[in-house]
Amino acid sequence: MPNVRTNLVDAVERMPAFPKSVHQVLKLASDINCSQKGLVEIMKKDPVCTLKILRLVNSAYFGLSREVTSINHASVYLGLNTLKNVALGLAAVGAMPRANMAGLDMDAFWLHSLAVATATRMLGGMLGVSQDEAADYFAAGLLHDIGKVVLALYMAEEFEDVGRLMDREGMPMYEAEMAVLGATHADVGAMLAVKWNLPVDLGDAIARHHTPDQGDRSQLVDCVFAADQISKKLCFGSSGNLAVQPLPAPVRARFGLDLDGLIAGMPTLDQEVGEARIFIRLGEAD
Repeated sequence: MPNVRTNLVDAVERMPAFPKSVHQVLKLASDINCSQKGLVEIMKKDPVCTLKILRLVNSAYFGLSREVTSINHASVYLGLNTLKNVALGLAAVGAMPRANMAGLDMDAFWLHSLAVATATRMLGGMLGVSQDEAADYFAAGLLHDIGKVVLALYMAEEFEDVGRLMDREGMPMYEAEMAVLGATHADVGAMLAVKWNLPVDLGDAIARHHTPDQGDRSQLVDCVFAADQISKKLCFGSSGNLAVQPLPAPVRARFGLDLDGLIAGMPTLDQEVGEARIFIRLGEAD
């Protein structure tokens, strides 16, 4: 499908870019020798980004015991990795237009994405990841379905064809996408991750969030996959398909629990998703 493939590449290229400051933050943070001072100085040059970060840091989502009044203080309290992911999450939400010709409900999309982000972070916590590393898990969950937005925005007719095939045949969205496009929203999301210069592990989680058994085993990918199924089973929003996939044996083995067992271990999920909604409010704010 050469024409479709060309259209997919063109669609990804049409997606809005991140602010220059966020690109610089991602580039600097990828350097093992990255300094706190260097990262903070980049963020300070973008007053809009700085204001959003401080409002988020002082929200109930983080629940800090004292007010944080500067990016310097935020980097001390949260750590550089968390700060990087806060900037990344806000920039990604801000880059996504609200309207699309395919009728993808962006409110429902972001609720689903937030639920997956929150559940991914909580699953990581169950497996012992640090608070700083948990920020990577949240970002992966938040962005796992970004490929759907690309399709809804710039390949609306084909995206609607996917929906009709799903309804007619009762198949999962990613299978319908392969039939119509020769690629899935996960593939498109991975392409966008490259365009945006996202961290490799994050791009991998986006690419394999429906296929955790493909490629090397990854704890992050397994957490995103399980969180996606949890969010769909609990009907947190929708990103176009509520079909729940069973947990593959290696994913069940990693957690030592089935899907219902994982859900039972997350009694605060609803509350934490509610607190995380500020990501969307701030990301979409002018």
